Amino acid sequence: MKIAFHLFLHFSLLVLVSSYGGNGYDPLENALKIQRSRRTKLNHASKEDITVQETHFPFYVGPQHGLKNFDKISALPGQPAGTDFDQYSGYVTVHPNHGRALFYYLAESPVNSSTNPLVLWLNGGPGCSSFGNGAMMELGPFRVNADGTTLSRNKHAWNNVANVLFLESPAGVGFSYSNTSITNDVQTAKDSYTFLINWLERFPEYKTRDFYMAGESYAGHYVPQLAQLILENNKITNQTVINLKGIALGNAYVDDETANTGMYDYFWTHAIISDEIHKGIIKHCNFSEGATITDACSDYQYQAYVAQSNIFFYDIYTPLCSPFSNSTPSISGFDPCTDNYIQAYLNTPAVQQSLHARPVLWESCNDFINSYWKDMPFTVLPVIQDLMASGISVWIYSGDTDGRVPVTTSRYDINKLQTSVEIPWYPWMHQGEVGGYVVGYQNLTFVTIRGAGHFVPSYQPARALAFFTSFLEGKLPNKQ
Repeated sequence: MKIAFHLFLHFSLLVLVSSYGGNGYDPLENALKIQRSRRTKLNHASKEDITVQETHFPFYVGPQHGLKNFDKISALPGQPAGTDFDQYSGYVTVHPNHGRALFYYLAESPVNSSTNPLVLWLNGGPGCSSFGNGAMMELGPFRVNADGTTLSRNKHAWNNVANVLFLESPAGVGFSYSNTSITNDVQTAKDSYTFLINWLERFPEYKTRDFYMAGESYAGHYVPQLAQLILENNKITNQTVINLKGIALGNAYVDDETANTGMYDYFWTHAIISDEIHKGIIKHCNFSEGATITDACSDYQYQAYVAQSNIFFYDIYTPLCSPFSNSTPSISGFDPCTDNYIQAYLNTPAVQQSLHARPVLWESCNDFINSYWKDMPFTVLPVIQDLMASGISVWIYSGDTDGRVPVTTSRYDINKLQTSVEIPWYPWMHQGEVGGYVVGYQNLTFVTIRGAGHFVPSYQPARALAFFTSFLEGKLPNKQ
């Protein structure tokens, strides 16, 4: 049963369209199943992979003169009239010998762009697009309309309060490219760091600006590992110092044990799986590092998979994308077919040309990268603990209708971090309603966003912007 379940799930995920927001497609689970199977076969833990090796590696710095002007976007096809901020996009070479270049999109602030901080946004997967998913579906300045050709303004875009830099990482994701197939945490952190050093040469006005990073899902690996690398390399005095102030991790996969226990507990408490299935998982499954997944455990996991049936568990209350979607509106008002519109828009030649992108079949996620990821630490909680001790701001936020990396998982993660409560749990308010709940810990802030799924800014854009603004200001969301 165990082998049959793994093969069934792996095959079913690969044959579906690689649409991050699409029903039935779960790139994180696909990658995790492969990694868990690999760990079982090798019977070894991967603690040695937690930190980025060779911190002070020789990194490539290429000529950047004149490239900023070349990267400026005159206008995106179909963008609404009155667009009042500057946009840039293009490629930054991170390894010329391997032909590796990462694609970025920068949306500057409509006001105070010269003083607002710089925020790097990373989507997860691993292997999913930060531009297509992050910028066009979540927190960017535009949303793609149902016609797949025009854009509308996202009034709750995060560039209202920051200059937001979306990075397609690792190479091979979205518009980024490489002539090699390196897919692992270590190389991703190194390439992202090399990107930043070169990008700051291209945009030198940001060198001394306050810098933050945010991301969701598997970016729970990307962001802490890159932050760790930045802080270590900042100690070298003969190179650019990146003014890192804080990180925010949304519905983040950071620990494999809590990812499992939290998900199944969430399924049970939200009436997705039965008492019997939940009891079977508790009795027969040991998700701790190095433990063997028994046939009985796999059988109950399969029963849980079947019990989910036809729901989109990235947001358990969102309707599926179908011809009947309009008759069943989402609680949050999010269009579940949005990813289809993005796919059409970003594969339009005129759009790719305006973005200075190479002509390519753009996809929301890269299945090859996802399925052949080389290293995946069992946990990055020790990295997060180091970052908490470093003095930078560390926030964990969670949309509370996500079943993929649910709020229960984030709470179990925090329990493992063993930090003490300084400001007890309270409801934070936005526009006269509860926006979510918050706890202030020592060196850590935990925030929930009420009514939001895995892609928090997609489902609750106003609440997401309110939380994000608080994060940048370094203060907890309002009680009143």
